[in-house]
Amino acid sequence: MPVKSKSTQLSENKLARNEPSGLYAVVDIGSNSVRLVVYDRLSRAPLPRFNEKSLCRLADGLAETSELSEESCRRTIEAVRRFRAVADAMRVDRVDSIATEAVRRAANGAQLLARIAKEAGFKVQVLSGVEEARFASLGVLAGFHQPTGVVGDMGGGSLEIAEICNQGVSEFSASMPLGALPVQALLAKSRVDAKQRVDAILTENLPHGLSRPIFYAVGGGWRAFARVHLASSAASLQVVNGYAIDARDARAFAKTISRLSKREVATLPGIPASRIATLPAAALVMDRVLKALSPERVIFSSLGVREGVLYSQLPRAEQALDPLLEGARDFGAARARVPEFASALVRWTDDLFPVETSAERRLRVAACTLSDVAWRDHPGIQAAESFRRLIQFPFIGIDHVERVFLASTIHARYAGSAEDPVLTGANSLLPASSRRRALVLGRVLLLGYRLSGSVPEILAGARLRIGTDTVRLEVSKTARVPDSEVVANRLKLVADAVGIRRTQIIEIV
Repeated sequence: MPVKSKSTQLSENKLARNEPSGLYAVVDIGSNSVRLVVYDRLSRAPLPRFNEKSLCRLADGLAETSELSEESCRRTIEAVRRFRAVADAMRVDRVDSIATEAVRRAANGAQLLARIAKEAGFKVQVLSGVEEARFASLGVLAGFHQPTGVVGDMGGGSLEIAEICNQGVSEFSASMPLGALPVQALLAKSRVDAKQRVDAILTENLPHGLSRPIFYAVGGGWRAFARVHLASSAASLQVVNGYAIDARDARAFAKTISRLSKREVATLPGIPASRIATLPAAALVMDRVLKALSPERVIFSSLGVREGVLYSQLPRAEQALDPLLEGARDFGAARARVPEFASALVRWTDDLFPVETSAERRLRVAACTLSDVAWRDHPGIQAAESFRRLIQFPFIGIDHVERVFLASTIHARYAGSAEDPVLTGANSLLPASSRRRALVLGRVLLLGYRLSGSVPEILAGARLRIGTDTVRLEVSKTARVPDSEVVANRLKLVADAVGIRRTQIIEIV
C-alpha cells in the first residue's frame, strides 16, 4: 500500500466539506496595468469570480522624469474608482490593495496613493522589490505541487528573481529595472545595446551558481509569450498554467520574437492585443535570463504576486494542503449527488494498482472526487463534455500530462470509448501505460457507481479482485445487492480494460 503524504491525507479528510466564506479581492497597481481580481474566498484553491485589468501604463516616461504622468494617474484613478464600485456591488468582504515598481520609484507616488485613498477608499501597500519577489514566489508555491526552482516575475516596470525550495522562499531575491516598459524603450533605440544592458544588469544582480533545473516564469508578458508558443506549435492543450518547454527551445523562440517588428508581432497566433507592443521586450528578457541561469526547463505560471498575497494569509496547515485535491474537492463535491461518496471511491480503489507512487495516488484521489460532475448531463454527451470541461478547468497544482490523465479517467468513468475523437491530440501527451491506467480507473469508478447507486455503505460491502485470468466482484450479504445484467456489463468493461476475458460475481459471507 503506498504511503500517503500529509497534504494528501488532510485534503482527503475534507472531501465533503462545504464551508461558506466571504469574497476576497486584490487590487494590483502595477507599472503597466491596474487589475482587480475577486476570488470566491481565501482558500488553498481559490477561483476568480471577477478579473479585470486596465492598461494605465504608469511607468511610461518614469525613467526620464522620475514622476508618474498626469494622464497615467488619471487612468489609474478611473480604474480604481470602477474597481471600488464593482467590489461594493459584489459585497466583497475584504479588499487588499498593493502597488509595485512604478509607484515605489516615482517621486510623486505618494500623491497618487493619497488620491486613490480619497476617491476610491483603498489603502494601498507599496511593495518593496524584496516583497514583490517574495509574493511572486509564494504565488508559484500556491499554484504548483511542491515546486522547487528559480522564480522570475517580469512585470511592467521590473523583474524579480527568487529561489523556492522545501515549500518556502529562500533568502536570496533580486529586483531589477527590467520590466516590459523600460526594456521596450531600450529596444526602440538599439537591440544590440538593449541586449548588452540587460546582460549587465543581470550579471550585477544574480549570484553565481543560482541555476536550478526549473525556471518558473511569472507575469503577463511571459504568459503572452507562452500563449504564442502554444499557438505556434499547435499544442493539443492550450493552457498556460503548468505549460513546460525545454529551455533551449524557449531561448530559440525568444530570440525570434525579440527581433520582430510591432507589425510582425501583431500577426502572431495567440497574441493578446494588449501585449503586441511589449512582447519583444518580454522575449528579450526571457532569452537573457535563461542564458544567465541555464535551467533545463521553463514552466509558466498563471499565478503570481496577487495569489501570493492571498496564500500568505492562509494558516500554515492550509498552505500545506494539496492544491489539486482542494480544487477537485471544491469543484466535485458541489456537483456530486452524494459528496461523501468520493471518500468511499478512494477506499474502493485503494488496492486497484499494486504499485502506485504518491504522484499517481493524488491523481486517483482527484479522479474519485471529480467522478460525479456530469450526472445531470444527457448520457450521450457525459463522456465527451466531461473531458472538454476538465481539460480546460483552472485547476492548480497540476501539469499538462496530469490534466489529460484526469480528464481521460472521467471520460472512461462515463463509459466513453477509448477511440472517441475527443481524445485525439490531448491523449497523445500520455504514455501508453498512463492511458491504460486512466481507462482502468475510469471503468472501475463506473462499476462502483452502477453497483452501489452512490450509496457508500453498499460500496463498502464489495471488493474487486483482479487476478491473472479472472476479474471477480465480491459482494457481501450485508450490501444486499443481487447480481444484475447491468452490473455484469460494467464488470466486463473493467475486464476489457485490463485485458482479461473471464469475469465472476460472487456473494461472500
